[in-house]
Amino acid sequence: MKHSIRYKITALIIVIMTISVGSIGVFSTVFMEKFYTNKKQAAIKEVYKTLQEIVAKDPDLEDSKNSSKLNSICETDGATLIIVDVSGQSVYSYGPGKNLADRWASLVYGKNINGNKGTVIESKKDYTLQYMVDDVTSDKHYELYSVLDNGNFAVIRMSVENFKESVAITNQFYLILGVVVILITTIVILFFMNRYTKALLSLADISKRMSKLDFNVKYQGHYKDELGVLGESINEMSEKLEETITELKSANIELKKDIAKKEEVDEMRKEFISNVSHELKTPIALIQGYAEGLQEGISDNPEDVQYYCDVIVDEAAKMNKMVKNLLTLNQLEFGGTQVNLERFDIVSVIEGVINSIGIKAQQKGVNITFRHREPVSVWADEFQIEEVITNYLSNAINHVDAKKIINVEITEKNGIVRVSVFNSGKQIPESELENIWIKFYKVDKARTRAYGGNGIGLSIVKAIMDRHGMGCGVNNYADGVEFWFELDSRINPKEGK
Repeated sequence: MKHSIRYKITALIIVIMTISVGSIGVFSTVFMEKFYTNKKQAAIKEVYKTLQEIVAKDPDLEDSKNSSKLNSICETDGATLIIVDVSGQSVYSYGPGKNLADRWASLVYGKNINGNKGTVIESKKDYTLQYMVDDVTSDKHYELYSVLDNGNFAVIRMSVENFKESVAITNQFYLILGVVVILITTIVILFFMNRYTKALLSLADISKRMSKLDFNVKYQGHYKDELGVLGESINEMSEKLEETITELKSANIELKKDIAKKEEVDEMRKEFISNVSHELKTPIALIQGYAEGLQEGISDNPEDVQYYCDVIVDEAAKMNKMVKNLLTLNQLEFGGTQVNLERFDIVSVIEGVINSIGIKAQQKGVNITFRHREPVSVWADEFQIEEVITNYLSNAINHVDAKKIINVEITEKNGIVRVSVFNSGKQIPESELENIWIKFYKVDKARTRAYGGNGIGLSIVKAIMDRHGMGCGVNNYADGVEFWFELDSRINPKEGK
């Protein structure tokens, strides 16, 4: 609490007021007495000056207006006055006549009536001013006596208080008054400072919460002064900081995404190079080995030479197919191939693929069953969907077991057409179901190599369906595996999925 601005300002004001009251007491003690005596001396001189002016015009004070004027100034300045002619008769008097007459006699004849004694303060050719103390009554006063131009004798007296006692009383009064004023002022200051410090503490709390990124709190004060301006400025700063931090967070998220994407691309590039190198290593080795054998004339038997040539052609065909698949996949993944949406009959496309792949199926003794004959229209890129169906049927032929069962079916629900290709055979392990869509991934590398697969076909399927915004997947059954994909059959494909 001792560091609170409320108590600091209150203490500062109390100190200033205390110093002010003390300074007033010191100055009154040191300078007020001199100020008071100077004022009294000036006042008695002013009475004498007025007396001279009146006597110059009316020596015997015959005009009542002049007497009234003298009475008025004597009353105003608290002076007593007596004017005596050369015969000792009083011409004019204001105040206690007996005392002034005694002073006249004392001054003229050198008597010391009533034990008065004086100290000369100022002596001029036309008047003498002195400070008097009455030994009997201890009364103090200034006394000015003079012989006027008409020969009359004038005595002016003005009472002087015991100023030191007055100053002590005054200082005591100032002390009591100062203490009361300081107490009242302290209470008032604390009351008003409490209102302002509450606002300041509220602003401090807002700033502290802002430092912890809490921008929901706002200044709700109603002050129109500097505190109000400060509160509005803090609110404005809070809003701008919140906007800036939000933008920074968004930028940071985007940066993280970019970094993650770059890392993913780098990882894909490394994996791609590794996989391509691995896939090309075997066919290149075979082509090189058989070509060198032919070059060295390892056999004169035409059948052996033909076998060597067949192996070279077969391996070269596999390499060519892999490169073409990689180019297709690359174009799909990086947007190099546009999706040309058109409405076509999926049934006729399936039948066309079955016919084109029929020779391969016959060689393996497989009969592909497809009983759907009614046209089914879908929205898609016909060429790319034909690629998907071809990949599914090729995989089914390559992995079908001794039962030689391959079924193609079409189902439709709520405007979505699902095409599924089932082949009897060994199930895909559940742990591998998510990985089969990754390029170069092979569940059974030995068998895949046997039919020339390189793990790219399903990656192409996934990329095509992602470009269409539709789903694809695989299901295990007790007697085989089913691969499927979905297409939109509604007249307006933008109606929603």
